Amino acid sequence: VQLQASGGGLVQAGGSLRLSCAASGRTFSTVAKGWFRQAPGKERESVALINWGGGSTYYADSVKGRFTISRDNAKNTVYQQMDSLKPEDTAVYYCAADIPLAPGWSDRGTYSDYVKYWGQGTQVTVSS
Repeated sequence: VQLQASGGGLVQAGGSLRLSCAASGRTFSTVAKGWFRQAPGKERESVALINWGGGSTYYADSVKGRFTISRDNAKNTVYQQMDSLKPEDTAVYYCAADIPLAPGWSDRGTYSDYVKYWGQGTQVTVSS
């Protein structure tokens, strides 16, 4: 099983990036997916989560209104559109799949310890 993330890079503040994460080796169409990020010296945090059907989502308060998570189950891929990027968004972004979601997850997110599959991470750097 492999999750291949792409789309990271260097962008100026206010710019946009679109992350993609394609899965291979098994289908993840019936499980939740998401994006986490980890900045230097900080813990990995959940940024955006999406349930198996795409009808429910979670966003961290810091990215609400700027990031959009989506998924294409036919392509076994999850996306994250990131607009109005800020320097504080600078981090390594990891895609995640097969995430057990507890009641209330759409408000509180989840912990990285619960994730069963991780992508390799893609660097996002936002310059001021």
